[in-house]
Amino acid sequence: MQNEPLAFRMRPRNITEIIGQQHIIGEHTTLYKMIQNGHVPSMLLYGEPGIGKTSIAYAIAGSSKLPFFALNATHAGKKDVEQIVTEARISGKVLLFLDEIHRFNKLQQDTLLPHVENGSIVLIGATTENPFHDVNPAIRSRCGEILQLKRHEQKDIVQLITVALQDKERGLGKYTIKISDSQIERIALASNGDARKALTLLESIYYASDEVEGETIVVDSTIEHLSNRIGVYGDKGGSHFYNLLSALQKSVRGSDTNAALYYLAHLLENGDLIAVCRRLLVMAYEDIGLANPSVGAHVYAACESAKVLGLPEARIPLANAVIEMCLSPKSNSAYSALDAAINAIHEGKTGDIPSHLKDAHYAGAKTLGHVGYKYPHDYPIGTFGGWVDQQYLPDNVNLEFYKPVIAGEEKKMAAIYDKLKTFKK
Repeated sequence: MQNEPLAFRMRPRNITEIIGQQHIIGEHTTLYKMIQNGHVPSMLLYGEPGIGKTSIAYAIAGSSKLPFFALNATHAGKKDVEQIVTEARISGKVLLFLDEIHRFNKLQQDTLLPHVENGSIVLIGATTENPFHDVNPAIRSRCGEILQLKRHEQKDIVQLITVALQDKERGLGKYTIKISDSQIERIALASNGDARKALTLLESIYYASDEVEGETIVVDSTIEHLSNRIGVYGDKGGSHFYNLLSALQKSVRGSDTNAALYYLAHLLENGDLIAVCRRLLVMAYEDIGLANPSVGAHVYAACESAKVLGLPEARIPLANAVIEMCLSPKSNSAYSALDAAINAIHEGKTGDIPSHLKDAHYAGAKTLGHVGYKYPHDYPIGTFGGWVDQQYLPDNVNLEFYKPVIAGEEKKMAAIYDKLKTFKK
């Protein structure tokens, strides 16, 4: 057992040993009470790596009297599933933990689903991806609960580390280790809410530390060196990555410069520069828009510079772009207006293009009535250029899509827009 990683050895053996995730399986929860009373429902556990999905599944198995099986959907075959189905027929009911359940293929589902539905197989599925996006609806419908796990709080990680240091059977308790409370706090902080990383880091620190007269001495420099990238979770292209992109955009939209830089840093540490640049460009036009039209060009230049420079230097122009967007006036009026026009079309609010707007650059256009267009440049209006009152929308589409936001540069555009409306008959 000592050859197994510390994180594996310290998995809770039953639900009373679970540390953290009290909102899901604390003593006050219905799930805890059901399991204690002998009933285990099928469920989906959703969350980032290292926050307890597998541990909870094994703890539930340890608290139940059901035969327990564990599969990983990335490499489990039809025969694996058939063996569990056979065992379910013999035993009457079994508990199956299926990791990476979002990778479950149709053949596996067809074999397993009827038995989950009739209750002979209790299914606990675990996924790092959003189950509403990536888990087959047939699976979701047969799982009574979809439980979203959270990153562990620092106090939970401290408790977990302390238990591992004290446990003489499974942990490091049989060794004499000199480690301070502040050093335990530093390890907990570095793990960034990931229990597996915390225990892996603790184990690495133990083996990297010097032994003096039978006592292992933990020093700060060892913790610092091994903690360098412990907080980075690289699931490029997964749900967490898209959550980071979403958090970045919403922080910029909310003008929170520090939060935006935090999420940008996390995204760049994950290494997908192209996805980050793509999102920054969207933000420049979606959230800054007409309030500061020059931002679009600035962000584009920053993104192109970043692609040429590559990481880590790419972070420099991107930091400039993010801060400028955070502190810029903001408007979503342009794309909101276009979306309103698109919705109007989908709702059937369409009509024939006015004849004077139709193409007249061919012989016979007059015969079709494509006449009467007034060329605005022939009608100067102050310093604006040219404008003439004529119909542009179809007869039965008398709608106003654009609603100016009175912010930044759009103030001037809004004033012109309102003034032109007063000229119309």
